[in-house]
Parts: sequence; structure tokens; C-alpha cells
Amino acid sequence: MARNLVNLESVSKAFDIKQLLDGVSLGISEGDRIGIVGRNGSGKSTLIRVMASVEPADVGRVTRAGTVRIGLLSQVDFADPHATIRDVVLGDRAKHEWAGESAIRDVFDGLFGGHSDELFDRRFAALSGGERRRVGLAKLLIDDLDLLLLDEPTNHLDVEGVAWLSRHLNSRGDLAVAVITHDRWFLDAVTDRTWEVVDGKVEEYDGGYSAFVLAKAERSRQASAMEGRRNQLIRKELAWLRRGPPARTSKPKFRVDAANELISNEPPPRDGTELLRFARNRLGNTVYEMHHALLHAGSKEILNDSYWNIGPGDRIGLVGINGAGKTTLMRALAGEAKFTSGKLVKGVTVKSAFLTQHLDELNPTWRVLEAVEQVANRVELGNGKELSASQLCERLGFNKESHWTPVGDLSGGERRRLQITRLLMESPNVLLLDEPTNDFDIETLTELEDLLDSYSGTIVIISHDRYFLERVCDRFVGMLGDGQLRDLPRGVEQYLEQRAEMIVSINKKDASEKSSSSAARLRELKKDLVRVERQLEKSSQKIVNLEHELEKASFDAVLLTSIGEELKRQNEQHSNLEEKWLSTTIELGIDSADAT
Repeated sequence: MARNLVNLESVSKAFDIKQLLDGVSLGISEGDRIGIVGRNGSGKSTLIRVMASVEPADVGRVTRAGTVRIGLLSQVDFADPHATIRDVVLGDRAKHEWAGESAIRDVFDGLFGGHSDELFDRRFAALSGGERRRVGLAKLLIDDLDLLLLDEPTNHLDVEGVAWLSRHLNSRGDLAVAVITHDRWFLDAVTDRTWEVVDGKVEEYDGGYSAFVLAKAERSRQASAMEGRRNQLIRKELAWLRRGPPARTSKPKFRVDAANELISNEPPPRDGTELLRFARNRLGNTVYEMHHALLHAGSKEILNDSYWNIGPGDRIGLVGINGAGKTTLMRALAGEAKFTSGKLVKGVTVKSAFLTQHLDELNPTWRVLEAVEQVANRVELGNGKELSASQLCERLGFNKESHWTPVGDLSGGERRRLQITRLLMESPNVLLLDEPTNDFDIETLTELEDLLDSYSGTIVIISHDRYFLERVCDRFVGMLGDGQLRDLPRGVEQYLEQRAEMIVSINKKDASEKSSSSAARLRELKKDLVRVERQLEKSSQKIVNLEHELEKASFDAVLLTSIGEELKRQNEQHSNLEEKWLSTTIELGIDSADAT
């Protein structure tokens, strides 16, 4: 029977007058994999902070097994700005203590792409948001923990980083994990239970995100509560899950017959033929055509002699490694960056809207509805469908009470929602969206996906949210950092396969070059290893002799001090020799356990 790690008994927690947790009782045992979902502000972060004893419960009791070791990853990564990555992740651990452990090296390779001194000497203050997130994860993943509490661990991670993290967690079957994330692909890949935090309570479901959607719909059916906008969206999501990649539905545990009954009469998420016909009427046959394109970001080459055709009604997901130039390419399509050479043909009827990752266009003194109505009072989605400014605000999570909230009082996620709302009010026929889902909760993501289902124009999206990309896009294009664009008929999975092949090819090439040029270095290292091992043997014997002398001189203070200082110097020299031995074995590619 699995050991119980943490228990909450009738726990309540409030901030000011808002009750976030109300009489919550639940527990986590060894090996549990729990996804925590709910709207922004529902109390998800408070729940795991109470479990980690970072926040005290107002009422009730939190108990933990006596020896349980818990790690908490918060949404914001804090550290001394002057500290290095080595300081934050490794603390006082000497190199020989961790470099010989393959599990720790694998974490560094997976998150940082290596474990060089140059990498570990970088200052925390100079790191990007994604790099800081990786530092926080690395610190937790190299520790021997029983329970990981992760608050938005995939924020700022690219598709590869999210895939690696899911594989790593799945390889550690004894580790209990509770994770808050809006990344639904990650939830399905990692979790087998779901907690929904709603109205101060925690509702429990078996299975990951897909199973949660199905079970939630089944509960609603049994309660005869299928009317209304929210349940229509759940049923539509079910239809998508049923038609989605087979891998998504292989893991969840749910009643297939009940699920099929729920969605038997549900139409497709969107009528592609009808939307394409409308898109052609508005856009014509040409949207963007790229010929012999050469594109640079500063001195870095992004594209080299590339061709790309984007047509009316296309829904394209643009995926690639960080730094490959996805945003630069998007800016070039939007006319904010210029191609070095080549030609970009833009359709004469194209009216594009570019959603950037920046929020500086929003005046903090505006009210929410005012900010939207300054663009337009109504928006046409296509095929005779239109929404008023207030209706669109409500669809994207701004209830009527929040319509008069000053923009300066909105959170980052709320400003992002407002930015998208204003963008849609412009009635563009081409949407260029750079990370549109940052800081969104799952319900708002579902609303946005539903809006885009009825959008008849062309969409190009950059996003690290794999589920969102697969849900909204019909085509995928990859940027692997080699100056080329690749069509990906099998989507993100094909991109990850190509990236893995590229990394293997690069490593083989590096290994081949190293092999041809380092034969002399290899012989030198082997000689160094023999010499250092002899020195270590002599040093060990000296330490033993000095320790014996120290025992004999216990009544001679002067001699005791002299021998003690010599012993200290000898120990320091021995440690230096061990460092040298370890670095030599690593460079030679010898596992430290084999070497000893």
C-alpha cells in the first residue's frame, strides 16, 4: 500500500473577503500524479502552497509524513540576482559529488543542453524567463524528493522542453507530482487524476485532462445541467477529443459508451469547407507568397532561399526551437521587419492583425469595455456571425462587473485577453498570433478556441501550448534553426522527431571531428589519469600517516597545531586531485563508478 505523504482535513483559507478554500479534505500518496485545474484566481496556487506549508491554513489541519521531502516550484522564479546558475542549482555541492551521477547529468542535458562551467557561471539576473524556469526545475529535479508541487512548470518552455519534462517525470514512477498548468497536452501526458478547484471546493476526477472533460460532461448530463454556454463548450471539446490523435485517448479511464452518447449528434468543431469558401470571398486566392527569401535578425540568418505559400483559410502552427526566428518571421509577414533579399507577395485584400508578446499598447487609464469600443462596437466573425464589444469581452472572460475595471488594475493574463479582444474587434482577415495563450486558464483557452473555430480568415500561430496548436491548426511548419522551413504533415510529433534526428546528427558530427583531431589528446588524458591516480594513492597514505601523528601528539599543543595545518593542506591537495581525476574521467567518457 502506497505511503500517504500529505493530508488536508477540513482546510479553509481566505484572502481579505475572498474564500479560496472552504472545508477541503484530500490527500496525496506515493506515486500519485495529479493535475490541478480551475479558473485563474480560483485558489489553485493557494492549495499547493498550503500543502507545502508555505501558507498556513485558517481552519483545519495539514499533516505530513514525518520523513516526507517536498519541493515547490512557484509561478515566479526568485533568486539572488548576483548568484550564478551553479549557486542556485547546486549550492555547496562539489563537482565530484554530482558530475559522476548520470541522473543529475541527464537533468542538466535535458534542461540546459549540457553542464559546462561556462553555463553554470552565468548570473541569474541575466537569464530569460524560460532560462529561470529551467533553473528552478533543475534545482528540484536533482534533489531526492518524495513529492513535487509544480505551479505552471511549462511557462516559457518550448515544445521540446515540455516533451522532455513529461518524459523525465514519467520515468520517475516513485515520485508523487501535483501540477497546476494550463498546458492540457502536458496534463494528459503526465497525470492520471484531476482536481478541479471551483467555488472553494476541490472536485476529484480519475484520469488526465481528456478523462476530466469526459467525466465532467457525464456528471453534468446526470445532473440534467447540459443547457447553457459552458456545457455546450464541454460537449464541443469532447467531439474534438474523439477525433483527435489516438494517443490522446489511450490513457484516460472513462466510460466510452456514455461519452459516445453525449457527442453522437455533435457537429464538427468547424465546417472547414464553408469557412474556406467564405475566406476566399474575403481574401482572394493569395494571402502571402514568399520567394527566395533571405531573412536576418541582426547578424543571425533566419531563412536562406526559402519558399512559403499561405493561402485563404489556412490555419498554420509555426513551431521551432527558441532562437530559431519564429517571431522575426512573423514580424516580417506583418511588415514590421524586412527581408534581406527575395520577395514577399501580399494579397491586395489582406488586412492582417499581429498579436505581439508585448502589452505596452494598452493605456492603464482605460476601462476594459472602453478599450475595446475604441477599436469598434461590433465584430464580424464570418458567415453572418457577429458579436458586440461587450459580448466578445464576456466570451473572453470579462464579466459585466469587470467591464469598468481600469486596465492598470488587470493582471498579465487579463491584459493578454484584452489585447486579443481588441485585435478581433478590428475585423482582420489574417491573424498573426505570437504566444496568444500565455497566462490563460483552461476555460478561457476553450473560449478562445471556440471563437477561432468560427473565424473564417487565415491564422498563423506561434505557441508552446501543444494542445492549443493541435486543436486550432490544420497545418504545421517547422523551424529547426538551419535557415529552412519544413512542412510537417504529422504535426508537432514529426517536429520533435526531426529535432531528435538533428541533435543525433550534430552529436555524431562533433564526435567524428573530435575523434579525428583528438587522438593525441586522448593519449595525454590517459597518461594524466594514471599520474593523478598515483598521486591520489600517495596523498591518501600521507593523510593516514598525518592522522596517526595527530593522535600521538594530542598532548603537545605546538606539534598538534603544526600537524593539523599540514593535514589541512594535504586534504585540500587531495580534494584538488579528486577534482582533476573526476574531470579527466568525464572527458575520457569513463563512468566514475567504472573508473573506481
